[in-house]
Amino acid sequence: MSNFKTFLRAGHPPTLFASFLYFDLTFAIWVLNGAMAPFIKESFNLTAAEVGFMVSVPILAGALMRFPLGLLAQYIGRKSAAMVEMGLIVLALIYGFFFVDSHSEVLAMGVLLGIAGGSFGIALSLGSGWFPPKYKGLAMGIAGAGNSGTVLAVLFAPPLATAYGWQAVYGLAALTMLLPMVVMAVMAKEPPDIEHQTLREHTACLFEKDGWAFSLIYIVTFGGFIGLANFLPTYFYDQFKVTKIEAGQLTMLATLMGSATRVLGGWLSDRWGGVNTLSAVLVFVIATLLVCGMMGTSLTLTTLLFMLCFAALGAGNGALFQLVPLRWPLTTAVAGSMIGELGALGGGLIPNAMGQSKQHFDTYFYGFLGFAIFAAVILVMLRVMQIRWTRTWAEKGGRARSSSGTAAAFTQPAAGR
Repeated sequence: MSNFKTFLRAGHPPTLFASFLYFDLTFAIWVLNGAMAPFIKESFNLTAAEVGFMVSVPILAGALMRFPLGLLAQYIGRKSAAMVEMGLIVLALIYGFFFVDSHSEVLAMGVLLGIAGGSFGIALSLGSGWFPPKYKGLAMGIAGAGNSGTVLAVLFAPPLATAYGWQAVYGLAALTMLLPMVVMAVMAKEPPDIEHQTLREHTACLFEKDGWAFSLIYIVTFGGFIGLANFLPTYFYDQFKVTKIEAGQLTMLATLMGSATRVLGGWLSDRWGGVNTLSAVLVFVIATLLVCGMMGTSLTLTTLLFMLCFAALGAGNGALFQLVPLRWPLTTAVAGSMIGELGALGGGLIPNAMGQSKQHFDTYFYGFLGFAIFAAVILVMLRVMQIRWTRTWAEKGGRARSSSGTAAAFTQPAAGR
């Protein structure tokens, strides 16, 4: 408890709370179509492949929104960018409530829901901006635990859709956005870690191997989380013939684990190292994915395995974003947005892969298998890349260097990184 009080005194807790709430509710909005997929499928008689694509649209759109929003945050401030984004989300949800009534309009609404997916880079950078490097892993883990918004979506959207119709859920969701807007306006303060840099300096991570390496890892951890979380309601509904509300509740059990362990992943990484934590996470994800793919007949065992898989994915998200501010201390928002963009783009492939596997082979197994193989390749890449990382900008295992060590690492020529 004393350590946590020390952590709170080191930063600005009201801003951290505002960032968490902002991320939590925008994340819930982002995954609304996935949470309501069984209802939408029934309304328009969609095939498995069409459901997979429909679920992937908000993920892909959100990924594309992250980088421009992160760049905007560098120029007008993270708090202002968050307020602008939430205003746009409210307008998008009002459109959904009044005008969405066909399959093509659902796809268009998925693009608009992507606006909510752009909150990632802003929320984590805003929440952690007041904290020193040794606490950034925990601060980003707390702000990033806002991905628990998935829990809110899958828990509340199905019963509300049953009672009032799935289009009405968009309108109800618009009302919920008023809370984070008020909290952000009143409680948050723009962090002091702002550097006025050129566009080329802002986007430097796009031209470095480390940026692409981080993005590939994030395809597994966050892409896996968001992709599977969006598709699980459909998977449970189709595979085990549960009700739509039960499918949401089962998905909630898995996503809750992933949200809770994001903080744990950041905390472990501050102490054990982000590279060490990610290595363990990837091994665990590979094992659970393979077993999940083979356990398509037992609802209880499958649910437990998904809970374990999501726990690992959540810890991996926290671990990766313990490393981001160590590698890009002056452009954390833009680097985080770029990494999040590519990671979420990868996540958009998962619902499509699951839908195609079911459509062509009448089983979801090959979707799970493909994701597990990709995770194994990324694990090998991580173990190779970490040799150089721990010689330049991180301590052994991926822990934060001392201030002098960090400064020294970033005075080296870019080609040496």
